[in-house]
Amino acid sequence: MDIITTLAKELQIKPEQAGAAVKLIDEGNTIPFIARYRKEVTGALNDEILRDLHERLEYLRNLEEKKQQVISSIEDQGKMTEELKTQIEAAKTLVVVDDLYRPYRPKRRTRAAIAKEKGLEPLANIITLQMTKKSLEEEARAFVDPEKGVDTVESALAGASDIIAEAVSDEADYRIRIREMTVRNGMIASRARDPQAESVYEMYYEFSERIAKIVGHRILALNRGEAEKILTVRIEAPEEDIIRYLEKQIIIKKNPVTTPVLQAVIRDSYQRLIAPSIEREIRNSLTEKAEDGAIRVFGKNLEQLLMQPPIVNRVVLGWDPAFRTGCKIAVVDTTGKVLDTTVIYPTAPQNKTEESKAVIKKLIEKYHVTLISLGNGTASRESEMIIVELLKELHKPVQYVIVNEAGASVYSASKLATEEFPEFDVGQRSAASMARRLQDPLAELVKIDPKSIGVGQYQHDMNQKKLNEALSGVVEDCVNKVGVDLNTASTSLLEYISGISKTVARNIVAYREANGRFESRAQLLKVAKLGPKAYEQCAGFTRITDGKNPLDATAVHPESYEATGRLLEKLGYTPQDITAGRMKGISGKIHDYKKMSEELDIGEITLRDIVKELEKPARDPREDMPKPILRSDVLEMKDLTAGMILKGTVRNVTDFGVFVDIGVHQDGLVHISQICDRFIRHPLEAVSVGDIADVMVMSVDLAKKRIQLTMKGIN
Repeated sequence: MDIITTLAKELQIKPEQAGAAVKLIDEGNTIPFIARYRKEVTGALNDEILRDLHERLEYLRNLEEKKQQVISSIEDQGKMTEELKTQIEAAKTLVVVDDLYRPYRPKRRTRAAIAKEKGLEPLANIITLQMTKKSLEEEARAFVDPEKGVDTVESALAGASDIIAEAVSDEADYRIRIREMTVRNGMIASRARDPQAESVYEMYYEFSERIAKIVGHRILALNRGEAEKILTVRIEAPEEDIIRYLEKQIIIKKNPVTTPVLQAVIRDSYQRLIAPSIEREIRNSLTEKAEDGAIRVFGKNLEQLLMQPPIVNRVVLGWDPAFRTGCKIAVVDTTGKVLDTTVIYPTAPQNKTEESKAVIKKLIEKYHVTLISLGNGTASRESEMIIVELLKELHKPVQYVIVNEAGASVYSASKLATEEFPEFDVGQRSAASMARRLQDPLAELVKIDPKSIGVGQYQHDMNQKKLNEALSGVVEDCVNKVGVDLNTASTSLLEYISGISKTVARNIVAYREANGRFESRAQLLKVAKLGPKAYEQCAGFTRITDGKNPLDATAVHPESYEATGRLLEKLGYTPQDITAGRMKGISGKIHDYKKMSEELDIGEITLRDIVKELEKPARDPREDMPKPILRSDVLEMKDLTAGMILKGTVRNVTDFGVFVDIGVHQDGLVHISQICDRFIRHPLEAVSVGDIADVMVMSVDLAKKRIQLTMKGIN
C-alpha cells in the first residue's frame, strides 16, 4: 500500500484529498494557509486533520527510507530472499522492520559471536536439527580445541547453546508474537524503594495493572517516580505461556538427547535476550503513546486559553501581588499602552492598607479605570480582600478579574520584555502583562514559552522536541484563525503568522517604524526577505484597518480580490459598503452558488467563505468563547459548605478530571466521574479550559487545601 492510500485509510479521508494535501505541503505551503485558502484543492480538510496528516507523512516517509536502507544492507551481505524482501516491504512500523533486520545487523561481539569464532556453529546445528542418537557430550567432544579456547565438553556445549539462544532471539516472527502476548496479557507493576517514605507516589507503592488497560497519565506518573528513584517499575510478562509457545515452535521432535538442552536454551534466550529488549520496547511504546495523549490534551487546553475572548475598550489596572517587595501596579489604556506604574505595600509585613487604597483610588480616578486584573500568585488572597474593600468605597462601578499569572515571571525576565519595557523592572513588566492578558490574551500569551503557561501535565518529562512542535502548531493555528493587525502586532505575534519567520517578523516591525503605517497588504512585498511565496502564505492572515482597500481589513485573500470586486458589482455594492457594515444578509441574494462561482471563475467553497467574510468583516472567532467572570465580592475557602452551588472557570483539564477556579484561590477538582451523567473517556469530551461552569461543592479539606466539586445534578 503506498503512502497516500495509507494516509487516506488512517485519517478516513479520500485518497485524492490526501494526495492534494501532501502535494501542497511538499510545495512549502503552511498548514494554516492550506486549511484556510486551499479548501477547494483538499476538499476542505481542517487544520487538525492536516497536522495529523503531516505528522504521519513524516513517519511513513522515515519508514520507507528505513526499509530501503535495510533492504540495501541485507542485499550487500548477499543474504536477501524474495520472502524476506516482501516481509520488509509489507512492514507497517519501524519496530517490525527492526525485528526483521535484527539477524543481519552488524553485531558487537556477543557470546554467540565468540562461540562462532571458536568453531562451535556445527555443534549448534546438530542440537537444533534434533536428529542425533549420540549423547551430546560425545558430539561435543569433537569440538574441544584448547587452541581455539574450547577447553572442555561443557564449554563447547555452553558456546553452542549461546549460538542457538541468539538465533531464537533474532527470529522476527517469535518477537512479534511475544510482544503481542506481553501487551495482551502482561502487567506493568511498581514497588516503592522505601515503603515507609512519604511521597506523592504512594498509590504506586504496591501497584500493578494490565498493560492493555493502563491509561497514559499513570504511565507518566510511574516514569517520573522511577526517575526520582522512589519507584521501581517492571513489566510482568506471561513467561510460562511464552516459553510454551517457543518450545512448540522449536522442539519439533521429542528427542530425549536434545530436548532438555533446547528447553534450557529457550528459557535462557527469553530471559536473557528477548524479555529485556521487549520490556524496553513496550515501555517506550507506552511512554510515547502517553506523551502523545498528554500533548494532545495540552494542545487543546492551550488552544482554549489562547482563544479566550479579549475584553476590549476597557482601561485596566494590572496588579501583581507580593508580600515583602510590595504589589506592583500598572495601568494600561484601551490599546494596551502603559500609562502609569507604581508599587504599593498593603500586605504584610508593611500592612500600609489605607495608604495603598488611596494610591489606587487616585489611579482609578485619573485614568478612568473600570477593571482590575489581579494575578493569582503569592499574596493574591490578601490583595483580593483589599480590592473588595476598595470597590465598596468607590462611587463608580469597577470590577476585578483574577487572572492566571503562569509564565508571567518567565516573560518579565525575558529578553523580549526587556526590549519592550527597557525602563521597567521585572515587577512592573509583570503587572503590565497582568493587565494586557485581559485585554488580548492571545497577543500577550504568545510572548511566553507555551510550556510555561501551566495548562498541561508532566510536560517537563516529555519528548521536548515533539512537545514544542505540537504547541507551536497550536499557537500558529490560533494566531492565524484570529489574524493580526499589521500596524499594531508585535514581533512575537507576527512570527506565528503563516509564512513569516522570526527574522521577517522583525523586518516587518522595522519597516513599520521606518516608513509609518502599512496602507495596503501589497506593501509587505517591500519588506526585506519577504518574497512572493511568503506573501502568498501570510497576506490573508494580516489586517489593515482604514487602509486603501477595504478588503485588506478582511480575511479575503488578495488572490481573490478581483473575483470579489466582480461579486460586489453583480450584487450592487461598492468596496466602501464593506467597512460601513452594509453587507449583512448578502448571502440571501445569491440563489445559486454553483452558477455564481462559475461566473466568477472561483471555487464554490471559496465563494461561500468570501460571502461569510463580507457579511461580518474581520469577525473575531474568539467572540463565541465564554467571557471571564467579572467579580466584585470575595469568598474564602472556609465559607464553602457541601451542597453550595457556584459559578467557576475551568483552569486546567487533565486525564483524570478538571480543575475549576471558584474564586477562593484554591482550584477545586471535578473528577472525571463527576463531570456528566453520560460515560466519557476523557474530560475534553465535555469541558474545555476557559469554560464557565456551574459546580456544586462535595467536600472541603481545609488542612490539605482540597476542594472536591461535581458538575452533576445541577439544574
